[in-house]
Amino acid sequence: MNGLYAFASIAGELPERTAPARPRHAAIAVVDFGSQYSMLIARRIRELNTYCEVIPHDAEAAALDHLDVRGFVLSGGPNSVYEPEAPRAAPWVFGSGLPVLGICYGMQLMAEQLGGRVGPGRTREYGPAAIATTGESPLFAGLPAELDVWMSHGDRIEEPPPGFAPLAASANSPVAVMADAARGYYGLQFHPEVAHTPRGADILANFAHGVCGAAADWTPGDFIAETVEAIRAQVGGGRVVCGLSGGVDSAVAATLAHRAIGDRLTCLFVDNGLLRAGEAEEVETAFRRALRMNLRVIDARDRFLAALAEVTNPETKRRRIGAAFIEAFEAEARTIADARFLCQGTLYPDVIESASHGTGSARIKSHHNVGGLPERMDLELVEPLRFLFKDEVRRIGAELGLPDEILWRQPFPGPGLAVRVIGEVTAERLAVLRAADAIFTGEVRAAGLERGLWQSFAVLTDTRTVGVMGDFRTYGHAIALRAVAAEDAMTADWARLPHDLLARVSNRIVNEVDAVNRVVYDITSKPPGTIEWE
Repeated sequence: MNGLYAFASIAGELPERTAPARPRHAAIAVVDFGSQYSMLIARRIRELNTYCEVIPHDAEAAALDHLDVRGFVLSGGPNSVYEPEAPRAAPWVFGSGLPVLGICYGMQLMAEQLGGRVGPGRTREYGPAAIATTGESPLFAGLPAELDVWMSHGDRIEEPPPGFAPLAASANSPVAVMADAARGYYGLQFHPEVAHTPRGADILANFAHGVCGAAADWTPGDFIAETVEAIRAQVGGGRVVCGLSGGVDSAVAATLAHRAIGDRLTCLFVDNGLLRAGEAEEVETAFRRALRMNLRVIDARDRFLAALAEVTNPETKRRRIGAAFIEAFEAEARTIADARFLCQGTLYPDVIESASHGTGSARIKSHHNVGGLPERMDLELVEPLRFLFKDEVRRIGAELGLPDEILWRQPFPGPGLAVRVIGEVTAERLAVLRAADAIFTGEVRAAGLERGLWQSFAVLTDTRTVGVMGDFRTYGHAIALRAVAAEDAMTADWARLPHDLLARVSNRIVNEVDAVNRVVYDITSKPPGTIEWE
């Protein structure tokens, strides 16, 4: 959960605000054509310690002025390149003189835009495949001639563009890899970024380091030093407020700001009454005692419950919670003399999901953390994590010395337990959910499974079921358990928890939590479902 989750959902369109200058790292730019894997490509390149950013396919060249770009990756996408409305790469990409790697749709787009021919494949190719490479290529340096790869396409290259030569074939793709080595242009019909292509990271490393010559200088230590200096430059002698939630994102953002400006940072923690069992106390202990930050705790529990009275619609809940948060936060922030900046833990997936990239992505729900502040607060944003993924944030946090209970705290939705109570949110229903959730998460932790999960939590459904306890008929609540594995929550798979663990959790909840007589386990992945129920 990030302290300022609600602003984007209620504030609407806001003017851009100044952000800290980013260092000019040697970088690779991923041009996004709507693939679900675009961010994964960037993650994989960053895992090679080379900086990488994602830009929309229709971006102007000026969008990369802050970077020392050494090459481009054209992502996959849902279209066929011969469709009239299919997105194209901007002319300045191929006119840059820099190496370009096309992946799946990106490869087909490269072929089509540079004079080749693309058509429907005789057979669609989805899933595992094998390719056989021919000849020498820097893209496959140090790799065997035959590689297992992951395909996901219905079209194929019928004729490579002038200057290109095939480098590999699969059973259904006579041109599975192509290259114009003189210009540094390469195309892959398969996806090197997914785990199902075992040597995909080596291929990306050969492109980023070998072909593009980008340095491997994207490390936690470098990031911390650069970010602390950037915050000092942005803030000057001003004061900063930070909305803390107890999660790793806001904790790392606050720690970086504290390292930069010390006691001129004031952290505000809004206790909205929608937190997990013992969470408010844990946050206060961690930040005030362990991290020695200037922390103010705002008790706003009654305000939030009043705002949620008789509300059942999920989006209405989010808007009401957002409004109540702003009221509580703004009232306290105004008591901090000369506060001109607000620090928050916005992450790169937040930025990309919330941006309008023209790739046809639909808004699933009001986002929790991007969009800025209501103009009346007149605070300039400090977002030191704005270009990081969650795993990078944890590495930065470890380098900063944050305790494990903060580093590995599971993500928590901005509206808290309100979106895990299906239907009206009341103090009584929150108490039921909090008790069931504590049992489930406690058992998962005791089994040593917590770090292998993205999230595990309980949901209080709006279903009542008949049961039998002793000699009595009951009519109680049904609790749903949810546990998912994910890398960054863009996609997620339901966790295959041990049956004996689920049985133990179910038995404890039914016996220890009043008014609950049934427990079910959610086995829906994302997509088609979302991680949260509301």
